[in-house]
Amino acid sequence: MLIDHLIYKAPDLADAVAEVEERLGVRAQAGGQHTGLGTHNALLALGPQTYLEILAPDPRQPQPPAPRPFGPDGVSRSGLAGWAIACHDIDTAVARARSRGYDPGEVASMQRTTPTGAVLRWRLTLGAVTGGLAPFLISWGDTDHPARSAPRGLILQSFHLEHPDPASLAPLLTALDADAQIRPAAAPALIAHLSGPNGSTVLH
Repeated sequence: MLIDHLIYKAPDLADAVAEVEERLGVRAQAGGQHTGLGTHNALLALGPQTYLEILAPDPRQPQPPAPRPFGPDGVSRSGLAGWAIACHDIDTAVARARSRGYDPGEVASMQRTTPTGAVLRWRLTLGAVTGGLAPFLISWGDTDHPARSAPRGLILQSFHLEHPDPASLAPLLTALDADAQIRPAAAPALIAHLSGPNGSTVLH
């Protein structure tokens, strides 16, 4: 399993970038707008093929017809809201998961425009775009992976899930070939341990 990226939702992008920089010691780089979805982001590399996406409502876009992906609407605090697993052949991965009893959702083509005007394109499954502990699948195809150009200095040391009933999550993770650890806890949570210029930090 290769974690492609972690999604850190926030009520305001500029405030979240400043908060993360203060905590981690590296400033996120503006990623661009998700046109039509009402969000924009900023990125930090967590390794050569993994990154942290800070996601927030984009005040420059009109209110989208559907809730914004990963739930940044109306939140009062920032926090991890989703995670993606990288795959080369997303259609095969979806078919395999369905044959194992879990449907990760339809595959959709997405894109965003960077501040420099470049258009990045990717494909992802839609079953987990509301956020939560279930990962979604993503394939970047011929697009350069965002971690290559995102600011460096951070490393994802470990990642795990927390849930009151870990056994209930195990089948879907197995279906996706996701070997993330699930620990018992009072409430569901995504937990990432990062290291960087300011030492070790936990995001949740």
